[in-house]
Amino acid sequence: MIVRIMGEGQVELDDSHFTELNTLDDDLLAEMESGDADGFRRTLTALLDAVRRLGTPLPDDSLEPSELILPSPDATLEEVREMLSDDGLIPS
Repeated sequence: MIVRIMGEGQVELDDSHFTELNTLDDDLLAEMESGDADGFRRTLTALLDAVRRLGTPLPDDSLEPSELILPSPDATLEEVREMLSDDGLIPS
Protein backbone atom coordinates (compact mmCIF):
# COMPACT_ATOMS: atom_id res chain seq x y z
CA MET A 1 0.00 0.00 0.00
CA ILE A 2 1.24 3.51 -0.83
CA VAL A 3 0.70 6.20 1.82
CA ARG A 4 1.28 9.91 1.24
CA ILE A 5 2.13 12.18 4.14
CA MET A 6 1.16 15.64 2.99
CA GLY A 7 4.20 17.85 2.59
CA GLU A 8 6.66 14.95 2.94
CA GLY A 9 6.23 12.36 0.24
CA GLN A 10 5.17 8.76 -0.19
CA VAL A 11 5.90 5.61 1.79
CA GLU A 12 5.23 2.00 0.85
CA LEU A 13 3.71 -0.07 3.66
CA ASP A 14 2.88 -3.73 3.93
CA ASP A 15 -0.81 -4.40 4.62
CA SER A 16 0.19 -6.35 7.74
CA HIS A 17 0.65 -3.02 9.56
CA PHE A 18 -3.04 -2.07 9.30
CA THR A 19 -3.83 -3.26 12.83
CA GLU A 20 -1.27 -0.98 14.48
CA LEU A 21 -2.21 1.97 12.31
CA ASN A 22 -5.95 1.43 12.84
CA THR A 23 -5.44 1.52 16.62
CA LEU A 24 -3.74 4.90 16.34
CA ASP A 25 -6.44 6.10 13.95
CA ASP A 26 -9.17 5.09 16.42
CA ASP A 27 -7.36 6.98 19.19
CA LEU A 28 -7.03 10.03 16.93
CA LEU A 29 -10.76 9.98 16.16
CA ALA A 30 -11.65 9.75 19.86
CA GLU A 31 -9.38 12.69 20.68
CA MET A 32 -10.87 14.75 17.89
CA GLU A 33 -14.41 13.98 19.02
CA SER A 34 -13.58 14.98 22.59
CA GLY A 35 -11.64 18.08 21.50
CA ASP A 36 -8.45 16.84 23.19
CA ALA A 37 -5.94 18.99 21.30
CA ASP A 38 -2.91 17.71 23.25
CA GLY A 39 -3.91 14.07 22.75
CA PHE A 40 -4.61 14.77 19.09
CA ARG A 41 -1.11 16.19 18.59
CA ARG A 42 0.54 13.22 20.39
CA THR A 43 -1.45 10.63 18.44
CA LEU A 44 -1.00 12.31 15.06
CA THR A 45 2.74 12.38 15.73
CA ALA A 46 2.67 8.70 16.75
CA LEU A 47 0.67 7.75 13.62
CA LEU A 48 3.05 9.56 11.28
CA ASP A 49 6.08 8.16 13.13
CA ALA A 50 4.66 4.63 12.77
CA VAL A 51 4.15 5.09 9.02
CA ARG A 52 7.72 6.34 8.65
CA ARG A 53 9.13 3.55 10.85
CA LEU A 54 7.20 0.69 9.26
CA GLY A 55 7.34 1.88 5.67
CA THR A 56 9.89 2.32 2.95
CA PRO A 57 10.13 5.84 1.51
CA LEU A 58 9.64 6.08 -2.23
CA PRO A 59 12.10 8.20 -4.22
CA ASP A 60 11.18 11.89 -4.41
CA ASP A 61 10.85 11.66 -8.20
CA SER A 62 8.37 8.76 -7.92
CA LEU A 63 4.67 9.57 -8.08
CA GLU A 64 2.52 6.55 -7.39
CA PRO A 65 -1.23 6.61 -6.73
CA SER A 66 -1.65 6.89 -2.95
CA GLU A 67 -4.14 4.61 -1.26
CA LEU A 68 -4.05 6.73 1.89
CA ILE A 69 -3.30 10.40 2.39
CA LEU A 70 -2.30 11.50 5.89
CA PRO A 71 -2.09 15.07 7.12
CA SER A 72 1.19 16.88 7.57
CA PRO A 73 2.79 16.80 11.03
CA ASP A 74 1.80 20.43 11.63
CA ALA A 75 -1.86 19.99 10.64
CA THR A 76 -4.36 21.41 13.11
CA LEU A 77 -7.21 19.50 14.69
CA GLU A 78 -9.64 21.50 12.52
CA GLU A 79 -7.75 20.71 9.30
CA VAL A 80 -7.76 17.01 10.07
CA ARG A 81 -11.46 17.10 10.94
CA GLU A 82 -12.07 18.29 7.40
CA MET A 83 -10.07 15.37 5.98
CA LEU A 84 -11.92 12.71 7.94
CA SER A 85 -14.91 10.71 6.91
CA ASP A 86 -16.83 8.38 9.23
CA ASP A 87 -14.09 5.79 8.72
CA GLY A 88 -11.20 7.93 9.92
CA LEU A 89 -7.93 8.36 8.08
CA ILE A 90 -7.30 4.66 7.64
CA PRO A 91 -10.20 2.61 6.24
CA SER A 92 -10.88 -0.65 8.05
